Amino acid sequence: MSEQQGSDVVSAAAKAPGKPGALGFAEHPQRVNVLGELHARPFLPLEMPRRIYHFAFMTDAEEAQEDRRAVAALAAQRGAAPPAPDARYHFFDFGPWDLRWEQHAEFTTYTWSTSRGAEEPFAHPNPIAAGEISFRGPGELISAVHMCCIARDGLIEDLSGYLDDSSLCVVRAAEHSARVATDFQVDPVGFTRVLIESTGLTKTRAGRLTQRVLEIETYRTLSLLGLPVSRSIRADLDRMESELAGITGEIATVESSHKSQELLRRLSALTAELEAQAARTAYRFSATRAYYSIVNSRLDVIREAQSEEYPTISAFFNRRLRPAIDTCDAAEARQSRLSVQLARTTELLSTGIQSDLEQQNRDLLQSMNRRARMQLLLQQTVEGLSVAAISYYVVGLVGYLAKGLKETGLLPHDIGTGLVMGIAVPVVVLSVWFAMHQIRRHVHKAGDDTDHEE
Repeated sequence: MSEQQGSDVVSAAAKAPGKPGALGFAEHPQRVNVLGELHARPFLPLEMPRRIYHFAFMTDAEEAQEDRRAVAALAAQRGAAPPAPDARYHFFDFGPWDLRWEQHAEFTTYTWSTSRGAEEPFAHPNPIAAGEISFRGPGELISAVHMCCIARDGLIEDLSGYLDDSSLCVVRAAEHSARVATDFQVDPVGFTRVLIESTGLTKTRAGRLTQRVLEIETYRTLSLLGLPVSRSIRADLDRMESELAGITGEIATVESSHKSQELLRRLSALTAELEAQAARTAYRFSATRAYYSIVNSRLDVIREAQSEEYPTISAFFNRRLRPAIDTCDAAEARQSRLSVQLARTTELLSTGIQSDLEQQNRDLLQSMNRRARMQLLLQQTVEGLSVAAISYYVVGLVGYLAKGLKETGLLPHDIGTGLVMGIAVPVVVLSVWFAMHQIRRHVHKAGDDTDHEE
């Protein structure tokens, strides 16, 4: 199946999800996409000698869309078919030159190759300046590789004429059917040079080896993007750790709730700052680990073996690349550790504040109880005075009533008004007290009923 046919099938599946396929069953809308992903970027046979120029550009979503239009225009200009609208890989045959175009999650690659003038390694250092190739880079250049693939009767004895001896890595690859040499340095033009010498490579194995070596260099560069990020946050992490240590020391000597609230506010601000920093750096650090994992997997696949006295690529990376990856891992671990410490310190301070609040609530309840007892005593005192006052006025009324009855003859003259008032005093006092007691009981009962309803 050609690439265009594969794109047509994917498009048809996307337009009619769940429709019966050739087998008569309803197919999952992503079945074709998932199966096609295994063949999305195939290895292409490579005939030696060959010179290859590989470019990788960092591209966001907008730049990727603009690049897709630019590639379509480039294809139309050279009379070739453009990529499918949803394709992320396309191979162009422009006569003497081939172009392999790929879009990835955050970068896009252009791989130009030709057999013209490929007999002598690195004899054509700048094909752009020479007018051999011309295209528009979609974003910022992150990796550029000049690879020469040759097949001769014997291997080149002196590589110093092509590569820097100070960082030269030479390995046997593809089960000793090829020798790969590179110095991982940027030449005067801006390329990283790689030399592949065949000692028995078939076209298919040559295509696989060149693509994997190009991926090693590309992903090696991408994995290092996390290093500047880890260095840039080091000062902020130092400051936050120092501030946290100061806050933790102040917690032990805090004496007021106001001071505790101030420390809690500082902890909240510090936590928010750390979380914002972690959110900014999380993707870069996770991408660094993923890219480094790909580098290691590609090294395993090419089956490198030491050649003569030169260090292997794996040994070079363990000495130069692995420490950078460890630095990124350490920065991320430091963020996680600081986050845990902040959470623990915040919990400790919150516990202290909660304890202070509970003590204040206990003191408040005790104060309220004291006030309630005082109010009860005052109420009882007032109630007693009220009984006495009401009884006094009622006994006075009884006295007036006795005088009136005496003047009308209804009360015998030998019974004095004072005697009547004296006899009325205990009766009146008891009646008033009983009436006040009943009123208070009804009021309390009404209050309890209101509380239950609430």
